[in-house]
Amino acid sequence: MTAVPPTNSKLAPYRQALAAISQRTRTPLPSLVVSFAILHELTAIVPVAGFFFGARALGVGEGIVGALAPRPGAESASTGITAQVRDSWMGERFREWMVEGEARAERVGRRYGWFGFEKGSRAVALSPEEQSTHGQESVLVSGKIAGDVANVVVAYALTKALLPVRIGLSLYLSPAFSRTLIQPIGTLVTRMARRKS
Repeated sequence: MTAVPPTNSKLAPYRQALAAISQRTRTPLPSLVVSFAILHELTAIVPVAGFFFGARALGVGEGIVGALAPRPGAESASTGITAQVRDSWMGERFREWMVEGEARAERVGRRYGWFGFEKGSRAVALSPEEQSTHGQESVLVSGKIAGDVANVVVAYALTKALLPVRIGLSLYLSPAFSRTLIQPIGTLVTRMARRKS
């Protein structure tokens, strides 16, 4: 007699939905999960690179950062659509993603010596007074963003904005990706392991 997993767990509806997807697509569930994970990462890396090189080629990174996240304490004289977007929920969210993108760009830049950072350099430690100032301006960008760092920040924020599209695309393509790439690789690895045994 086979053991049936308990249906009263919190994950039961998800298990049932995933099992239904697996059955409908005739693809094993582990293969679907691996396919989704790979596609989700690819749909992050490709847009970041595309947006970065696009912003770099067009020279718009600094302009977008300046329009949506003006320097702390600076009065913005812009009106119209730019001011409406900047002051809306979307503008706040974009600024949060820009802060995250700036931190990631700095971390990668210091690790590999990219974006004008010295390779292996350490971030400057802030005093408690400076930390409290940054805490009050947590949704604003540091005001030092320029050049390639601005392009990375814009690419990161735009990729974050595409998250729902990326998830949908990954879900849609997972069964086909699994059947054409993941399952054949799994079969090949299994055959090689059996030969060595």
